[in-house]
Amino acid sequence: MSGTQEPFLCVEDLTVKFPTADGVVTAVNGLSYQLELGKTLGIVGESGSGKSVSSMAIMGLHDPRRTTISGSIRVQGTDLLGVDDERMRKFRGSVAAMIFQDPLTSLHPFFTVGDQIAEAYLAHHKASKREARERAIEMLDRVGIPQASRRVDDYPHQFSGGMRQRAMIAMALINNPQLLIADEPTTALDVTVQAQILDLLQDLQREYGSAIIIITHDLGVVAEMADDVLVMYAGRCVEYGPCKQILTHPEHPYTWGLLTSAPHLTGDPEQRLTPIKGTPPSLIHVPSGCPFHPRCPYMSQLPDDRCVETLPELRPGGQGGSHLVRCHLPNPDEIFVAEIQPRIG
Repeated sequence: MSGTQEPFLCVEDLTVKFPTADGVVTAVNGLSYQLELGKTLGIVGESGSGKSVSSMAIMGLHDPRRTTISGSIRVQGTDLLGVDDERMRKFRGSVAAMIFQDPLTSLHPFFTVGDQIAEAYLAHHKASKREARERAIEMLDRVGIPQASRRVDDYPHQFSGGMRQRAMIAMALINNPQLLIADEPTTALDVTVQAQILDLLQDLQREYGSAIIIITHDLGVVAEMADDVLVMYAGRCVEYGPCKQILTHPEHPYTWGLLTSAPHLTGDPEQRLTPIKGTPPSLIHVPSGCPFHPRCPYMSQLPDDRCVETLPELRPGGQGGSHLVRCHLPNPDEIFVAEIQPRIG
């Protein structure tokens, strides 16, 4: 372990590439961020922006025979890209755990929920099956499963969607990991259950002091959970900073598009939602310059072709501090206040 006092998780210049029949997919390109224990990072963006791929790299879940990963992923000073398979297996579940998007496909249908949670405990502790079962019941109770001592013997299909997600959280937290990655943890759940799941994650974070990465396309989830927000587009970070700054004074047109395409409870009920025009680019043939330029309605405000020709640097935003933005626009805050803020309420 390194003796430096760097943040718990440091991702630097992470690049992830996959070969395909059509060419090389650069799913993540030069991604960097940091996360302290007890804090939550929200990673947002459309499908295919690289959110899940970057987090799976942290967990070592990519096939090394088909994936090229460069950069560094340091946890407590140790670069995970340099460790062997055995150490990576010990890392998964004990130091870091991941809650996947669809609990029905993540849980094995032929084994009871309790057996699967207990297996996660036995993989990292010298314990008897009875002790592991008791720990599974304890965790099911902790995440709010009623009659946990009875439901521990149920199969996944006997649980509702919200209960399966709670069971996945119990499995992820059974070894008290310091890092929890939640990949779309509230997808396909009704709003009441969504709120319960988010409250549960926050309660468990306060109890265990863990760091959380929450991957989502829902800015409401980000507003509820995150301390910092990383906005991804075409495998790159396009905006990064404190949650309040990103949601109240965003400076990238893509972030504006995400905000104006989502309904707001406090907004004008007569105001139409404004979707982002076009579709996300191919990660095999990413557009030149700024990858968002084919969809950007503000490109014409620049007097030259820099948006088409030059990739913007990730530079400090106008709000200062740790707010970073990857955009050529010289006056994004003025545009936001004049055109975007009135539309989002």
